Parts: sequence; C-alpha cells; structure tokens
Amino acid sequence: MSDALTTTAGAQDDLKPTTGENPGPTAHAASPRVSPGVRRATILALALGGFGIGTTEFVAMGLLPNIAGSLGVSEPTAGHVVSAYALGVVVGAPVIAALTARIPRRALLIALMVAFTIGNLATVLAPSYGMLLVARFVAGLPHGAYFGVAALVAAHLAGPGDRAKAVGQVMLGLSVANVVGVPAAAWLGETFGWRTAFAIVVVIGMATVVTLMRVLPSLSGMTITDPLTELGALKRSQVWFTLVIGTVGFGGMFAFYTYLNSALTSVSGLSVSVVPFALMLYGLGMVTGNFVGGHMADRNVSFAVLAGLISSTVALTAFALLAQNGWAALILTYFVALTGTTMLPALQTRLMDVAADAQTLAAALNHSALNVANAIGAFLGGVVVAAGWGFRAPAAVGAVLAVAGLGVAAVAIVSARRRDRLAV
Repeated sequence: MSDALTTTAGAQDDLKPTTGENPGPTAHAASPRVSPGVRRATILALALGGFGIGTTEFVAMGLLPNIAGSLGVSEPTAGHVVSAYALGVVVGAPVIAALTARIPRRALLIALMVAFTIGNLATVLAPSYGMLLVARFVAGLPHGAYFGVAALVAAHLAGPGDRAKAVGQVMLGLSVANVVGVPAAAWLGETFGWRTAFAIVVVIGMATVVTLMRVLPSLSGMTITDPLTELGALKRSQVWFTLVIGTVGFGGMFAFYTYLNSALTSVSGLSVSVVPFALMLYGLGMVTGNFVGGHMADRNVSFAVLAGLISSTVALTAFALLAQNGWAALILTYFVALTGTTMLPALQTRLMDVAADAQTLAAALNHSALNVANAIGAFLGGVVVAAGWGFRAPAAVGAVLAVAGLGVAAVAIVSARRRDRLAV
C-alpha cells in the first residue's frame, strides 16, 4: 500500500492512512507549473490574509473594556464577542468547506477573503451590542475555510518535498499578527476608539483581496470535489485522531496563554509594563515554531507531531515549576509558544494526507479543532485558578493536556499499525 504520509523519499510515517481508508490523491498529486516568483508571491499573499485574520481574532481580547464602555454593557458580557467569533470559526469551517467543494480554489479564496472583510466592516459599523455579536460571528465564518484552502494551495504549489514548510509559511501570518498586528491594532483602538482596530483589519482584508486577484495563479491542476465527497472525511478514523490530537494537545497552549498576564505579575513578580514584552516573546516563539515545525514535518510528519507534544510538555512543566523566577518565566514563555506551534504545520499536513479526496473539509476542520482547543484550555485554566491553585496551575494543566495529546497520538500509531498488519 502506498504511504500518503511519506514526506521525503523513502521516509515512512507511522501515522499514515491505513487499509480501508483509501488514501487517494493528495495535495501534491498534480505537478504545479508556476515560477518560483509566482509561488513566493502567492504564499506571501495567503500569509497576508492570515495576518488579517490573526489580528481580528486576538485584538478583541485586549479591547474588551473599551467595547463594553462604548456599548453600555459589562466587560464579561462584552467578552461574548470573542466567543461569537470562535463560534463562527467552528461552524463556518466544515459548512463552507463542504458546500463550496465544487468552486475553483482561486475563486473560493478570493470570495472567502471578501466575506471576511465584509464581516469586519460590519463590526466597525455595528450600532448595538446585538449587531456586534452578529458581525463577529459573520467575520469568523470564513476563518477556517480560508486557512484550510490556503494550506492546500500552498502545498500544491510547493510540491512534495516542501509542502509542510509552505503550509507553515502561510500560518506564519497568524503568528506575525501576534507580534505586530495585534499590538498595533490594540494601540490604535486604545487611542482612537476600538472600531479603529477593526477598520485596520478591513484595510488588510481589502489589500489581501487585491493581492490575491493579482498574483494567484489559476490552480487548474487542483482537484475539485463535491459536498458528499468532502463529507467522506468524517468517516476516516485517522482524520478524527488528528483532530483530537490538535484539540487536546494544543489546548495546553491556550490554558497557559489565557492566564499568562496574571502569572507573570502575581507569580513571577514582574511589572505590568513587562507584559507587552512577554507577549511579544510569545509571538516570536510562534513565528519560530512555524519555521521549525514546517522543516521537521517535511522530513517526517509523525516525528514533528510527537516532538511538538513532548517538548511542549517539558516547557509547560518547567514554567509551572520555575515561574517564580522572572527571567526563567520570560524565557519559558518564548519556548512554550515555540514548542506548541511546532506541531501545527504537521497537523495541517497530516489532515490533508489522511483525508484522501476530502482534503478541503479536513484541512478546514483543523481550525475548528484549534478554536475548540482555545475554549477547552481557557476553561480548564480558569477552573484550577478558581479552585485556589494559583496562576502556576494553568501551565500544569497545559502540560497534562499535552500528555493527553501524546496519548492520542500513540493510539493513532497503534491503530495504523494494526490495520497494516491485517492488510498483509
């Protein structure tokens, strides 16, 4: 049986699709015939869209007091705008990916970015809290489908040996947003009103639409499917294994990140003025993780997933143990982000592989899984803090979740090997 998870010539991947799941065509089935310049410009344009998405997703968290004051609601109530966006991602990713299966990838990417821009424009213009909730839900709908299709396009253009690296470069936009986009938009929101932050996202969205229209090739070599074929991804056990690995394993990062501010000030004894620097370190760690993870996954997808989970466990445990030391806390903030993000290109690539001919839905579902991970991680981190265990505890919870993700990965390996033995 051919191994759809082989990432380099002769390299076998233990988390490969197995007998009965019919791997089928992969994202690199057709050899792309575009120049290196067009390939680089396309990936840069796709990453620009990711930059806008990352900015709008995270900037709302820092502007909740401003939003609450402007619309006359409490800050916890204003927090529902964050949940509305996340719900849009969870719902939109599978629904849009399935329903738009017949649409050519070029047209679909442009349409998704237009929809994202309209959702953010509605956010800027929302006259009431209720309309703001609707606008944030609409803005979140294209998120997962955009990243899913963008990952497929990047992998298709890059070819077999550089697929994961190309996927990581697209995801890099999301990471850079945490370093540059979110702080800049938050400053503008604080200075000129919270709507200004989302107006900047509208500009980024418009720039992405124009850039995609100019540089995106026809992508005629990419496979077009249909809704029923895409829904077939839900029948594949290895797709579900991968989604659970991401949901559980990556949830640890969100448990840590949600309470990082409080951990640094109350446990590490750092000044509030140091927190923005720490958040920048976190963003830089994500950028590094995408680069490292992409290169690792192009050699072996399974190794990249397992290495990410193991190293994430170590980094989160170290933070829980050493957080009282300010310097150690800052250094480990960078490494928690780096180690956790390392597995992202591998998870995205793996989903494209194990989904066979239902790659669009599977790739989009990855971002639904990550938003569920966000909700689970933040919730469990809050539970241990509310129980009186202090602000070290969310990092410990994160380590436990990473170990749980490692356990799921182990089960996936055993399941794949058992099916292979039965197939012989």
